[in-house]
Amino acid sequence: MALLKTEGLGIQFGGLKAVDEFNFEIDKNQLYGLIGPNGAGKTTVFNLLTGVYQPTSGQIIFDGKSLLKKSPTQITQMGIARTFQNIRLFKEMSVIDNVKVGLHYSQNYSLFSAICKLPQYFRGEEAIDEMARSLLRVFDLEQFAESKAKNLPYGKQRKLEIARALATSPKLLLLDEPAAGMNPTETAELMETIKIVREKFSIAILLIEHDMKLVMGICEKIAVLNFGTVLAFGTPEEIRNNPDVVTAYLGTEE
Repeated sequence: MALLKTEGLGIQFGGLKAVDEFNFEIDKNQLYGLIGPNGAGKTTVFNLLTGVYQPTSGQIIFDGKSLLKKSPTQITQMGIARTFQNIRLFKEMSVIDNVKVGLHYSQNYSLFSAICKLPQYFRGEEAIDEMARSLLRVFDLEQFAESKAKNLPYGKQRKLEIARALATSPKLLLLDEPAAGMNPTETAELMETIKIVREKFSIAILLIEHDMKLVMGICEKIAVLNFGTVLAFGTPEEIRNNPDVVTAYLGTEE
């Protein structure tokens, strides 16, 4: 059974159909890409999958359960995490505290224990601290644990955002243009990071990206969105050689 399945998914803003008849499946532990020209509806799809928008038509089934009318918080608890086009870190907080924000569901002590500073509270905080540091080690960020998030280089801020998303223990990770603003060296490093994340955490990953070298280099399947509908779906090789995809990106000669 697919981990995520959408059936006839759509959303309409007034007279504009931003997404229409979006039919898509993601299997467990797979790495998928979602590409398309600017304005094709890619981020809108992410917003539908994470409860930011409620669809006007269709179904979203995740791990056998409907996501309709679920809030972003409920969807996160069910196992979907995401990053954003524009980095949304708590910039004045430390690097490790940014990750701990994602671990707040993992705390196993009561409010009473925290207020009274009981042993249970200190044991819980110690466990959360170790979990946060282990995630930072995956991304080679532990040496920056006490630094403010805003002081990290751009590429490392992207990594920190992914680490925070992983702190929620997702089954599906949505990455919205993770390579945006990166130089070629940072992009190559990100490719390796995404591969490591998929293998180490055994999760499915769906990414939106305009860097075709990155998409073609790591994705097993790719969906192409154009004017809110799926134009093509297949392996990187099939997508690369699809004439409809070439036309959508490059246009046709008069």
